[in-house]
Parts: sequence; C-alpha cells; structure tokens
Amino acid sequence: MSTNLPTTSQATPATTAAQPWRVGLIGFGCVGQGLYDILQQQPQTGFDISRIVVKNHTKERPLPANRFEFNADDLLADDTLDVLVEVIDDADEAFRLVAEALRRGRRVVTANKAMLARHLPELVQLQHEGHGTLLYEAAVCGSIPVIRTLDAYFGVEPLRRLTGILNGSSNYVLTRMGEDASDYALALAEAQAKGFAETDPSLDMGAFDPRSKAVLLAAHAYGAFLQLEQVLNLGIEGISAVDIAFAATLGQKIKVVAGLQRLPDGRVTALVTPQFVGPESPLYTVDNEFNGVVLEADFAGEQFLRGRGAGGHPTGSAVLADLAALRQGFAYQYPKANATTPAYASDLEVEIYLRTDEERIIDLLDFSEISEEADEDEYVVGFVALENLIRHRDTLRKYGAFIVRTGQLRPISTAVAAVVEEESF
Repeated sequence: MSTNLPTTSQATPATTAAQPWRVGLIGFGCVGQGLYDILQQQPQTGFDISRIVVKNHTKERPLPANRFEFNADDLLADDTLDVLVEVIDDADEAFRLVAEALRRGRRVVTANKAMLARHLPELVQLQHEGHGTLLYEAAVCGSIPVIRTLDAYFGVEPLRRLTGILNGSSNYVLTRMGEDASDYALALAEAQAKGFAETDPSLDMGAFDPRSKAVLLAAHAYGAFLQLEQVLNLGIEGISAVDIAFAATLGQKIKVVAGLQRLPDGRVTALVTPQFVGPESPLYTVDNEFNGVVLEADFAGEQFLRGRGAGGHPTGSAVLADLAALRQGFAYQYPKANATTPAYASDLEVEIYLRTDEERIIDLLDFSEISEEADEDEYVVGFVALENLIRHRDTLRKYGAFIVRTGQLRPISTAVAAVVEEESF
C-alpha cells in the first residue's frame, strides 16, 4: 500500500515540562483506573487527569460522581487539554473519537488494539494530514515497549522474524493446564477469577486479540499494513490434557505464539496459533499472564523482551510512557513503510499437529504429507497449505479441532523443497 507518513518535523512540539499537562481520559475501566492510580502515586510525572468521560451513568466507581462526565466530544473540543487518552472497549466509537482528534491536530494515546488493527492505514494518513500525533504502546504486550523498540531502534535494520506470546489470558490458561493438569474449563475459570480473562473470553482464547497485535507489529517490523483476515488465527478452545501430554513427550510446552517472518524472497508472512515451544526458546519460560517477544535482526541478532502483558498497572504504565514520549515530541515514523512495502505471502505449507474426532477435517485440510498418525489419540502430524487453514478456520473452530504448529514452514510449490525454519523453538 502507499501511505503518506509523518516525518520528524511533523511531530507535535514539546511544551515545557515545568507545567503539568492536562489529560482528558476517555474510559475508566481497568486501564483507565490503572493510569489514574499511577499518576496519583507519582504526581511528579507532571500529568494531571483533568477530565474523565465514561459511558455508564449508574456504574459504581472509586471516585466521586462529580469527577465524571458523559460526552467525549466535549473533550475533543477542549483545547485546554494537552493530550487525550482513549481506553474504551468500543472499537467503532474509539475510531470515531481518535480519528476526529487527529483531524483537529490533537495528541492522542490509545490502548485499543482491535480498532488500530482495523484502521491503522487511515490513522497514519490522518496524522500526516492533520499533524496530530497518535501513540499506542499499551495496545501491544502491556508493559513491554516493543512498538517503540521496533520503530525507533530497528527502524532501519531488517528483521528476519518476530515471534511472541502476546496474550496473557490464554498464556495463563496454558500454564495452569501444564503445571496442575487442570482441564481447560477449570483453568479458564481460574483466569477469570483472577481478572486475567474476560467474562466472554472468546477474543483471547480464540487468538483474535493477539492477531490484532500481530497486525500492529507487522507495520512497525516490516512496513506491512496487513488486513486482519489475512492473518491466520487459531485458538485454544479445543485443547485437552491429551495435547498437553503429547507436548510433554517432546519435552515442549504449548504456547499461543504470533509468528511474523521475512521469507528469503523478501515477502512477509504472519500467523497466530498454538505452537510447540522447547526449552531452547526464550518463550519457554514465559508463563502465567506474562508476555514475551523475540526479535531476530540481520545484524543485531536475537533480542528478547519479557514483561506483564495484562492488568491495569502494567498497561497503565505503557500509557504513561506514551504520555512522556509525547511531551518530548516523539512520534512514530514508520520508517520501513516509507520504503517498498513487502508483499504478503500465504502460498506456504505449515507443519501442524491436528487432533480431531471428525475425520472429514483431515480430508478438508488436504495434508500434502503426513509424518505421524495415531488413531487411538485421534491426532495427525503433517504439512498443510496455510491458505487451507485460513479458509477453513471457522469450520475448525466449529468442530472443536485443535491445531498446534511445529514451527516449520516450506514453499507450497514442492513437498521436497528445503524446509524454511519458522523458528528454532
């Protein structure tokens, strides 16, 4: 795609650090309250939450009722506010508010990964046209500064691959199943009780949430603005103790891993599914609600970032980091998007472990090669076209099929071609 991008000279100028910035906060859920609490404990940061907008008039909150108002457009029109922070759960309304704020040249911080993944090209274009600035570190990996690292540190150096555990909820469930032999339902209930999973956990357990994050990472890692539907996402709703035990026989764990990779021909691929992870991988020890990201650059080699990926304080700390960056005049440059945008590749074969009691699923996926099969445990290991997995992902979910990728990719053109290592873990 062709996108006009902001340049350094278009970054919003920093104001004096001596005068506290007035913050307009839109949303007071987990992240909004986390940010508010941090600023109350750290008044020296120089940010004051001056106005707070919420949607529900009757919900009980830990602040006096007179601290809240209910029309977000009033904050857009308030030029005395130095920055707007959007942390609501309505992606459509979030886009409306953020887009309008940028049209007005405002500084904005958001944590809404679903909104960003759907509308990122438009928001980048709006920054160029309206000279506003949008930062969103909190939208990916909670407290881990991966977006800033990609944009500022690896903005020039090519990346071979980026792999990561990007969702703390599903990672917590998998950790409990592996450590305590808990079944999926029990582990999920525990995650919900601890506040790591939503009442409706489908976005997390179905890998929709980490897919949105992978789309954002692709823009900064490779300059590739992907559509959500292009990226394969398979979740853990169908997992059982059989799968955990199979991984253990291999000396591995099952993790939901986002894999972004530059292929030898320069194209880029991305997918988010459960994956077997061995002890040689930094991701092997990323457990519970933690996230982890492994970057492999052409010259710098391997880098590993690990931190809490969920919760009010970790995510609120990322919002605070963006506020501080805005005050310093920082803006994303999307340096790799200013070069030739890499093509997206889906004409690949993925080696997978598939467990299903529905034989038609095996026929539907049309394995090009099967290396292992066990009728008693109802699983098969072999290579499948990535496009088949994308095409039939809803059917796989409907019939409760559980899939784990082994970490092997290869060109679809021939079964005897040299295997492309997606990961060494």
